[in-house]
Amino acid sequence: MIYQEFNNKTYKEYINYLISLKEDDYKDFTKKLINTKYEILGIRLPILRKIAKQIVKSNYNQYLKFNNPKYYEEVMIKGFVIAYLNNEDILDNYLYEQIDNIDNWSLCDSFCNSIKIVKGKDKYFKIFKKLTESNKEYYIRVGLVSILNHFVNDKYIDDIFNILDNIKLDTYYVNMAASWLLCECFIKCRKQTMKYLNKSKLNKFSFNKGIQKCIESYRISKSDKEYLRKIKKNN
Repeated sequence: MIYQEFNNKTYKEYINYLISLKEDDYKDFTKKLINTKYEILGIRLPILRKIAKQIVKSNYNQYLKFNNPKYYEEVMIKGFVIAYLNNEDILDNYLYEQIDNIDNWSLCDSFCNSIKIVKGKDKYFKIFKKLTESNKEYYIRVGLVSILNHFVNDKYIDDIFNILDNIKLDTYYVNMAASWLLCECFIKCRKQTMKYLNKSKLNKFSFNKGIQKCIESYRISKSDKEYLRKIKKNN
């Protein structure tokens, strides 16, 4: 399926094509994992990625102008298209529109994991940092998960600790993202993170969940895990 042109007619054909790919069993499985306002068709992730790569070869500028998604898979594919284009102008133009369409961890994490073009660029670190200062759950999670995937290194580590200490929203999906980020910091910047843990202002849930993820990681030594068990926050 490659449409060289996207207009109202061909976009409708594209949606009908997605509907033809649905699997009811996979739909039921996905609905158990994801809470979303969108209708779930039940299309496996590798298929969604393949479709996105096909769209990248088409007139993607026309495709990207359509932004009234009904289906979870629509939002997922569009995120992949934006990411796979590796084009800063496209990302800059559509980043916030895509974020506004994100309402669950799966849409968030799949998009953030895929936008490789941002890696190590100060411009995007500042954008993601700004997202973490929001009071919107998925603005914050997009910021945290993007930083986790593309910016955990010595250059940014002190700024990351400051971000973790200043998260305004205490919700499950924000806290889980913060805990994953804390674990990644320990793995990649052990010395600095060890110091940070002694003065962290993270809430107890995020702190302890981050410690737990470190303890479960095969990338952290046994001796470090023993230490981490000792510094978990008690009630």
